[in-house]
Amino acid sequence: MAREQLNSASYDWNAFVDRPALAAALAGRVAERLTKAIAERGTALLAVSGGTTPAKFFAALSALPIAWDKVIVTLVDERFVPASSSRSNAGLVAANLLQNAAKAARFVPLYHETAGGIEDAAASDDAALRSLPWPLDVVVLGMGPDGHTASFFPDADDLPKLLDPASDRIILPVHAASAGEPRLTLSLARIIDAGFIALHIEGEDKRTAFDGAVAPGPRKPIRAVLDAAPRPVEVFWAP
Repeated sequence: MAREQLNSASYDWNAFVDRPALAAALAGRVAERLTKAIAERGTALLAVSGGTTPAKFFAALSALPIAWDKVIVTLVDERFVPASSSRSNAGLVAANLLQNAAKAARFVPLYHETAGGIEDAAASDDAALRSLPWPLDVVVLGMGPDGHTASFFPDADDLPKLLDPASDRIILPVHAASAGEPRLTLSLARIIDAGFIALHIEGEDKRTAFDGAVAPGPRKPIRAVLDAAPRPVEVFWAP
């Protein structure tokens, strides 16, 4: 593990020989933090990202002996599609994480149909999620080749609002041409308030994108997270 210092934040770089090794290490680290939270406050709140990258990590985590009945799982972000869609993050979590011992966890999805569309869904989610035991104990982020994380896309409408570290919102709607469809995302304020933040990236393209994001130049959304986080973000990478 190597620690790198940015202008206003730092991160811990964890490199692994392959993706199964990364999945096992990340699962162990997350399990450790969830177990600690349960011991300290009787429950644990976990937010995970979607896409295809975390499937192996989810499978590894689902088999670990955590007190899953005391864990609440939600999403970092979600496409505005039903769980039956192949693009649904909730569907990915159900198929890969909420299995084995982890079936006992409580899952809080973000998508639901509303007459008012994405704006109404975001407002409804924001109100509903306030009953959860904040702050997050663990958040596991992903990152796209364009430097986006959560659904903080570089071309998102009103990106400064999404990246406001002092926002009082839990969930925000996202409109970005590169996203493919509207999305719902946790606010940056909620993400950086987590007790433990991990960034899970795989492949040389993601390594190149991350290196570019932390280099001097235009600030990518992932850099905004690293800059705003009050403690080092743990980056887990494998080729």
